[in-house]
Amino acid sequence: MAKYVLRESALHLLTRIGEQGGYSHVLLDQEMNKRSLSNKDGALLTEIVYGTLQNKRKIEFQIQLYIAKQKKIKPWVKWLLYMSVYQMLYLERVPDHAVIHEAVEISKTRGHKGIASFMNGVLRNVQRKGVQDPSTIDNKVERLAIETSHPTWLVSRWVEQYGWELTAGMCTQNLKRLPMSVRIQPLRISRAEAMAELKERGITGKESVLSSQGLLIEEGRIIDDRLLTEGYLTVQDQSSMLVAEMMDLKPGLTVLDACSAPGGKTTHIAEKMEDQGSVIAYDLHDKKAKLVDDKAMLLQLQSIEAKQADSRRLHELHKNESFNRILLDAPCSGLGVMRGKPDIKYHKNESDIIALRNIQDELLDSVAPLLQVGGKLVYSTCTVDRHENEQAVEHFLQQHPEFEIDPAFAGSLPEELQDSVGHTEFGLQLFPQQWDTDGFFLTRMVKKH
Repeated sequence: MAKYVLRESALHLLTRIGEQGGYSHVLLDQEMNKRSLSNKDGALLTEIVYGTLQNKRKIEFQIQLYIAKQKKIKPWVKWLLYMSVYQMLYLERVPDHAVIHEAVEISKTRGHKGIASFMNGVLRNVQRKGVQDPSTIDNKVERLAIETSHPTWLVSRWVEQYGWELTAGMCTQNLKRLPMSVRIQPLRISRAEAMAELKERGITGKESVLSSQGLLIEEGRIIDDRLLTEGYLTVQDQSSMLVAEMMDLKPGLTVLDACSAPGGKTTHIAEKMEDQGSVIAYDLHDKKAKLVDDKAMLLQLQSIEAKQADSRRLHELHKNESFNRILLDAPCSGLGVMRGKPDIKYHKNESDIIALRNIQDELLDSVAPLLQVGGKLVYSTCTVDRHENEQAVEHFLQQHPEFEIDPAFAGSLPEELQDSVGHTEFGLQLFPQQWDTDGFFLTRMVKKH
């Protein structure tokens, strides 16, 4: 694929994501499939799109002096500037002259001579004079926010909740690419067998300490490997794998997964139960419930039944005390998965967190009666906000005295996590810098009476 066309693709994606709120990971996958990109071109396209999104706010600050006099810049011109500056500052293998030439050519094709001249002038200034340094900003919260390209309100909120050191570590880690991790289907292959077969194809990894089924891929391209495409492995972050590991599962249980799509945790539950018992999986959207069915079929799991429903109304479909275990992997702000979905940080605000918490409370209240006495409820999110996590659990326990945090929860965590800084009386908060995972929260409650 010609580099010019590749950069046109990157610009198209960035403009859609940045201006229309498209999901970076979804649009990038669609573009790569549509164009049948080689591994090398796919890697460069991914690098440009994710790298530009991850560093957008810093780049804006860095080139401020060169665009300040421009009254209005069209969205595509702005994103072409950002992605070109990203390549010049952060991608050593791409020569500046090539980046500038292609940006000017794209400007001519999409716009006119004036835009091309503006593009050339800004990028030549960046090349000759360098850029503005964020380290000169006096306010340390603002400085951290710009240096790591996070919204200032979010950095300020995290500092208030977790202190400076944890926040700075989290913001810095969010700029680093999330390593690929996969989970074996243990009814079909062992971890040792999977590692040995992958090694034959130049794909190496190491065992996860957070899940007995987890593998961290260190080298090689696994995304189109037969073990993945034929259902011997499934892609899942380590933090997400911890959920089924902590559900205290065994064969023969009846389990509710209240918010199940796309099915990573659902299928892990079935695997932990040796595909014996019943896993009833719901999602609000029919299309997403079908994704769960598709994943179960690929992994050759028979115990999963996926359906469409609003889980706030499951009492209309199931009698009270119908389930031995319930997983509520709640809809959340997603502030823990910004490494893989960097656009999240620009599309969320504090009001979203409040609105989502209302849904989380409703879901917890709705599924609680469906759990048997002695049964266990796991609540999880892929966010790092106390309001959605510890405070949601604390509120639930106040409203439902029949529940308590499972006294065995802390002791059943992997040994490496038992003294974690994120471990509180209400659950476990994983920060991305701790285990090179997504930011993630989970807890386990038991119904006493």
